[in-house]
Amino acid sequence: MNNVTKKWVLLKISTLTLIPLMIWFIINLVNIYDEEYAEVLKFFSSQPSKFFVSALLIIAFLHSVLSIGEIFEDYIHNKKIKNVANKALRIFAIIIPLITIIIIFNLSI
Repeated sequence: MNNVTKKWVLLKISTLTLIPLMIWFIINLVNIYDEEYAEVLKFFSSQPSKFFVSALLIIAFLHSVLSIGEIFEDYIHNKKIKNVANKALRIFAIIIPLITIIIIFNLSI
C-alpha cells in the first residue's frame, strides 16, 4: 500500500472514530453546560471522561493533520515551504493535545 492510500485510509478511520466521540462529547457538554464549576471539574476528573476526552483530542488532531497536510500538498508548490508547514503542523498537533491531556489528568476535585 502506498503512502497516499495509507493517508486516505487513516483519514476515513479517524472520521469514523470521531463521530461517536463527538456525539458523546456533545451530549455530555449539554448536560454540564449549566452546572457549577465543581460539577464540571468532577466530570473532567472522572476516569472515563479523561480517557474519552484524550482520545477525542488525539484523533481530532490526527484528522486535522491529515486534512490540512493534503491542502498543503495541493496548494503550496514551493517544496521547502511545504516541508516547513507540514513539520510545524505536526509539531503543533503533538504539543497542543499533549499539554491539554496533561492538564486534564492533573485535575483534581
